[in-house]
Amino acid sequence: MHIDQNILDKVNEWLTPTFDNQTQETIKEMMTSAPKDLEESFFKNLEFGTGGMRGVMGVGTNRINKYTLGKNTQGLSNYMIKSFPGEQLKVAIAYDCRHNSNTLAKVVADVFSANGIHVYLFSDMRPTPELSFALKYLNCHAGIVLTASHNPPEYNGYKVYWQDGGQLVPPQDKEIIEVIEALNYNEIKFEANDNLIEYIDVAVDEAFAKSTVENASFNTPKEAKENLKIVYTSLHGTSIKAIPGVLAKAGYTDVNIVPEQEIPNGDFPTVKSPNPEEPEALTMALALADKIGGDIVIGTDPDSDRLGVAVRDTDGKMMLLNGNQTMVIMTAFLLEQWKRAGKIDGKQFIGSTIVSTPMMLELASGYGVECKVGLTGFKWIAKFIKDFPELKFIGGGEESFGFMVGDAVRDKDAVAACLLVCEIAAQAKASGTTLYKELLNLYVDFGFYKEHLISLTKKGISGMQEINQMMIDLRENPMNEINGQRVVCIEDYENSTSRNMFTEEIESISIPKSNVLIYYLEDGSKICARPSGTEPKIKFYFSVNTPLDNIENAKEVEKQLDQKIKNIIAEMQLN
Repeated sequence: MHIDQNILDKVNEWLTPTFDNQTQETIKEMMTSAPKDLEESFFKNLEFGTGGMRGVMGVGTNRINKYTLGKNTQGLSNYMIKSFPGEQLKVAIAYDCRHNSNTLAKVVADVFSANGIHVYLFSDMRPTPELSFALKYLNCHAGIVLTASHNPPEYNGYKVYWQDGGQLVPPQDKEIIEVIEALNYNEIKFEANDNLIEYIDVAVDEAFAKSTVENASFNTPKEAKENLKIVYTSLHGTSIKAIPGVLAKAGYTDVNIVPEQEIPNGDFPTVKSPNPEEPEALTMALALADKIGGDIVIGTDPDSDRLGVAVRDTDGKMMLLNGNQTMVIMTAFLLEQWKRAGKIDGKQFIGSTIVSTPMMLELASGYGVECKVGLTGFKWIAKFIKDFPELKFIGGGEESFGFMVGDAVRDKDAVAACLLVCEIAAQAKASGTTLYKELLNLYVDFGFYKEHLISLTKKGISGMQEINQMMIDLRENPMNEINGQRVVCIEDYENSTSRNMFTEEIESISIPKSNVLIYYLEDGSKICARPSGTEPKIKFYFSVNTPLDNIENAKEVEKQLDQKIKNIIAEMQLN
């Protein structure tokens, strides 16, 4: 096959002595036996997306390896030295259970130390939220976590956190990317200064657990905690290092861990995908819950920032909640706790994202707080906390199974969210109700909102072109009517415009630019399209709603909402 000259130029650079012999031999082998793989490995540079840099491990500019991560780290070191002149710079580094995470973390630590930066490196895998906490706890300037979240086993990644404990946001992200892109690979300093690498573990673990229990516990009686039968799975990930200890510290004694998934393993052998968004991932946990009569099932992704929750429905059967439902339940509970404590005075806010349920806005309005809505990714909620110090952050989340309780951790945090959802379930059970009935009561109070997500996977160069074309079509040939409902407004976050489809009036959007389109229909339905920032996918988010007069009608109303979503999907030809 013919390989583009631009790609060959990059390949030839990687065949120079700057790169080790093994890397060069692998590339030479690919040139003869797998030219298509070679093209995929070099056709672009890995980019920072919504969750940092994430990709398949291997050789090449479009892969995760010691050179692409070394270049990132060298660029970040240069940027920090310039940004904090005269300061003794400090960074914290954590990593998850994935293959090569520990060795890649050490490479990153070596490069930082070679640049005179003091490194706090976790001695073993740890949950991502603990890195955000540790960064602030140890007064670091930045932090790195090596993780690819819930991606397949062949992936790894590199998330960058800044001084406030949140992930990189503008303008730092663009400035750092410019510094990285201007670097040559031969400028990377790989020779470690071991005197500047300090290993951390138990002391930070204990501080993190203490903080989590303080932030996510709400006067649940001891007996109620002991009476809640919890089934928990770490899905072979890092949350096993924190969640059992935090639940025990908080007083939960009946925690049943899925034994087959307890040992961390980067192959994730018992699941197709270690993603609690996928119902299949919680199959074993649900089976254990049915066997022992569990009240609640909780599963976390490999780096422990997302959680999936299943609870008993009105018929006593286990049902999986989606990310919007868990977010609404947890946010409403927090708001109620703050209200009872007399702590709401209009100077508080909750956080959400443009692709999450509009029900969050209704909750905020009902409790007299603000709801700040940002782009997908918790870095934007962390940015709200930093940008509005006069407002106190209560909690918030996004539809992709992430939640943040307070501001001690500035990223989605499955450790605190796990404890919080157990508090809600324990209190509900003690008062003769269930967590699911609490959700239905919220639907009666604020309207029944139902959401659905479709992810279409399109791999490689051709897949990227197909995704781009789908977005172009939705922009340039917008639908005027969907499922018999007129489109009233289209928000285009790439052009920062909101267009009224009746009057053709255009208003500007102040949220940072992103390749996202949202269609609003006249019945309150909302359809959002966005290419994923971390995976070869295009995602479509659907939200429909209708009033619910009482809990008894919930099943019938839910059927109507599900049918409405199916009709919209069929009309958009996405099934």
